[in-house]
Amino acid sequence: MKKQIELLSPAGDFNCVKAAVQNGADAIYLGFSSFSARSSATNFTLEELKQAIEYAHVRNVKIHLALNILIKNNEFSEAISIAEKAYEYGVDAIIVQDLGLALTLINHFPKLAIHASTQMTANDLNSVKSLERLGFKRVVLARELSLQEIECICRNTEIEVETFAHGALCISYSGQCLMSSMIGGRSANRGKCAQACRLPYQLLENDKVIDNGYLLSPRDLCAIEFIPGLIEAGVTSFKIEGRLKSPEYVAIVTRIYRKYIDLYLSGQNYEIDPKDIQDLRQAFNRGNFSTGHLSTKPNRDLVFKEKQNNMGIYIGNVANYNEKKGHITLNLNERIAIRRLCDI
Repeated sequence: MKKQIELLSPAGDFNCVKAAVQNGADAIYLGFSSFSARSSATNFTLEELKQAIEYAHVRNVKIHLALNILIKNNEFSEAISIAEKAYEYGVDAIIVQDLGLALTLINHFPKLAIHASTQMTANDLNSVKSLERLGFKRVVLARELSLQEIECICRNTEIEVETFAHGALCISYSGQCLMSSMIGGRSANRGKCAQACRLPYQLLENDKVIDNGYLLSPRDLCAIEFIPGLIEAGVTSFKIEGRLKSPEYVAIVTRIYRKYIDLYLSGQNYEIDPKDIQDLRQAFNRGNFSTGHLSTKPNRDLVFKEKQNNMGIYIGNVANYNEKKGHITLNLNERIAIRRLCDI
């Protein structure tokens, strides 16, 4: 029997929804304008959520709504109301961090799939089995697990397992970073992370500076080489991080991960095309990629201290500059072209 593996893509706005659908996503996760761990994304109103669900369902794609922050007492009724509306519109799942909200949704909407957010820090078998007993349909594992740890969880539970396959990594444990709160007074668990890990720092030894730069800024995860192992381990869904990213990013990353999931499931020889990695790097990279914590070997490439944001790719050198006309002459190492979203 052919395995059913879900490719789950991010959407910060409706253009990202379309980019994900048109490039092979099985499901899309998006946030509401309130109660989202990516509050700085455009996010969706109730009407836009309804439109996104209708657009996706006509094309046999699922929609997962992220209500994945900690909820205050005076916000509880509003959060339940939003979930109820999403249920009426036909949302396929709701991703939740707050345990009280999750249990209320499980009890009141038994036919609605509730997913345990990575913010719940499910990083061992006992925590996942506890979530399973509570009625969660799926767990989004913490990013800090190795392939072997993920396999152990999959083999010993019946709950669906979702794991991150591509995108930004946190220097801290998923859902447990208080750095933004301490430095900037903005809680990551309230969707307002200031990304303090992306700031420059100095490393001191006996009051002497021995290193400096973006010392806490991890490279982005790229798990293409681990897709076969993760599928065999029992992972249900591969998640692409990026609700703050552009539709072009969503399109490129979705297309490439769709290709390699299908390639492995087809039984063909699993070879990674360097051109695909180059396309991923062009879409977004912080000093190239790393494999995060998936390997049991120490990751010496986790952090890139030279730059904290997108590097782009090296395409060539400026050979001449015409100051009067503002023209430059390039010696290219890579082919370039104007590429539209519909071409991606």
